[in-house]
Amino acid sequence: DCGISLPEITPRMFSFNSPFGACPVCSGLGSQMKLDLDMVLPDKSLSLAGGVVAPLSSNTKSYSMCQMKAVLEKHGCDLDTPWQDLPAKVQDLLLYGTGEVRYDFGYENMFGIYKIHNGPFEGIMPMLERRYKESDSDMMREEYENYMSISLCPECHGARLKPEVLAVTIGGRNIQQVTDMTVRDCREFFQQVDFSDRERTIGKQVLKEINARLGFLVTVGLEYLTLSRAAGTLSGGEAQRIRLATQIGSGLVGVLYILDEPSIGLHQRDNNKLLEALQNLRNMGNTLLVVEHDEDTMRVADHIIDIGPGAGSQGGYVVAQGTAEEIMQVPESVTGQYLSHRKEIPVPEVRRRGNGKLLEIVGAAENNLKDVHLKLPLGVFTVITGVSGSGKSTLINEILYKAVASKLYRAKGRPGKFKKLLGIENVDKVIDIDQSPIGRTPRSNPATYTGVFDLIRTLFSQCSEAKMRGYKPGRFSFNVKGGRCETCKGDGIIKIEMHFLSDVYVPCEVCGGARYNRETLEVKYKGKSIADVLDMTIEEAVEFFKNVPRIANKLQVLQDVGLGYVRLGQSATTLSGGEAQRVKLATELSRRSTGKTLYILDEPTTGLHTADIHKLLGILQRLVDGGDSVVVIEHNLDVIKSADHIVDLGPEGGDKGGTIVAQGTPEEIVQVTESYTGRFLKPLLE
Repeated sequence: DCGISLPEITPRMFSFNSPFGACPVCSGLGSQMKLDLDMVLPDKSLSLAGGVVAPLSSNTKSYSMCQMKAVLEKHGCDLDTPWQDLPAKVQDLLLYGTGEVRYDFGYENMFGIYKIHNGPFEGIMPMLERRYKESDSDMMREEYENYMSISLCPECHGARLKPEVLAVTIGGRNIQQVTDMTVRDCREFFQQVDFSDRERTIGKQVLKEINARLGFLVTVGLEYLTLSRAAGTLSGGEAQRIRLATQIGSGLVGVLYILDEPSIGLHQRDNNKLLEALQNLRNMGNTLLVVEHDEDTMRVADHIIDIGPGAGSQGGYVVAQGTAEEIMQVPESVTGQYLSHRKEIPVPEVRRRGNGKLLEIVGAAENNLKDVHLKLPLGVFTVITGVSGSGKSTLINEILYKAVASKLYRAKGRPGKFKKLLGIENVDKVIDIDQSPIGRTPRSNPATYTGVFDLIRTLFSQCSEAKMRGYKPGRFSFNVKGGRCETCKGDGIIKIEMHFLSDVYVPCEVCGGARYNRETLEVKYKGKSIADVLDMTIEEAVEFFKNVPRIANKLQVLQDVGLGYVRLGQSATTLSGGEAQRVKLATELSRRSTGKTLYILDEPTTGLHTADIHKLLGILQRLVDGGDSVVVIEHNLDVIKSADHIVDLGPEGGDKGGTIVAQGTPEEIVQVTESYTGRFLKPLLE
């Protein structure tokens, strides 16, 4: 008699989202947020007065600091003693409390009255834990969460389910062990598991469905994912391909499928699998409409619609349509020019050797990385590549960027597992140019983000009309009272809340969307008001301000990165990820180079046409010519062939990846037979 009674076994018991199956301690999450000592004390060479405890104020007159002072003095130390020089026993008392032992300490209360108190010290960690739990403000809770890391639930150890549920096994494995397998291994397991005749009869239909669905995930190139992988950790391309696998599995006919850049984040090898999956969907009797820049996708398409000829206000026309061959015959089609190789991105004539210095990550072992030793030559253009799921983002974003940022800026956020970082003295700045928005409100735009708007406002304040009226640069800001339209508070639009429906935005009736009041708009420079200038495209603005070098130079850089069609005052929320990334690139380019900056970009070609990639490469090469180092995670072969140095991860995705397969110049990579990248790169170099 074991004392455990099991209820009748039902499907809901195997779900961690159901109270019938979820671990009662972590409610089926499998983990808990806990304070992390290394984040609470990031620099142990500091003293308590010097701010060693990052989440606490270093004000020596605060209540908790006065308590700690009393504890320290009792043991012959003070608030100015560096943490690492304190005896282990004292460190322990400060961190976890003094229990029943009481101390006399004086402090100033909120009225400035000095009081003497006697009591035990709660301890830094329990105090922070209590404050986190008691906090009513989301902002304060988020602040404390910066010093926490996720640890496994002590009850289920990450399994997320009750022990009674985990006692049920098939083929010797419980449900958690099966979902922790990769799609590839899980498929093999279900094909090889030994069932009795009775079990096979019962499970026949279910097994058929399981094998089919796992097969669809393999078809779209996701065999390296584990089934239990959290959805939030999937890239956009992976999530899209999971939805695609669902559709292939549905077996529907006569459906119109619309896909927006399904090749994002895909290595050339995996791209071929994706194209096969799309052709299968078409062959079943469906119609596929794909927005895509990938050359291979265009070549296998039955019909191409090429929109252009330029971008923004210069686009919006159908330039050509037909098969790839027909598109190539249309001289106005930029796409056709690249498809026919009349235009192409050239292979650099020489590869840079760098400045002889290295930045190294030794023993990287986060996620699927297997004790990787990354050597990055500085002063060159480096591309990190490899099949999907090989560990590129983990190595660069989670380990390299976070490790360098925490050393240089004491940035929050713990890097992934690695042993040591070498060569940090060769870098004085690290900049991660990602595709996150340049602003979360309509008030942010390319002009404000790059700083060019400050110069334009100053210029308007120097006009004779503005001087007569006594207008300062602030008068020409739509964010402050004075010059802006007060009806819409400078937004140019008014939000009408529809309660149960989505909000509706209408142009402001008073200013007509101009964002400024009548008096401000009466000040003109070369016949244009400040609202007219914000409504110009960057290309128009470059011409308009050509006699003002400080403004023209900043605008020219925006045009150089291929954003000539974007309006100066265009709301940041309407820019795509690729556009936002290029605005950030332009901002960095207009700053003075230090020669020791490390730039990190994750798939900057997302959403870019080959013509835009051509421009982007010119910009990245300019950064490197200034002596800085650029590291790009990329699958695009035009970018890879333009690199000075390549690090190819693999050989496969998931648990069969996580090692460096090859590194060196593109010419050296193509010699390595195990490198998938080398195989696809070879024809381009020939």
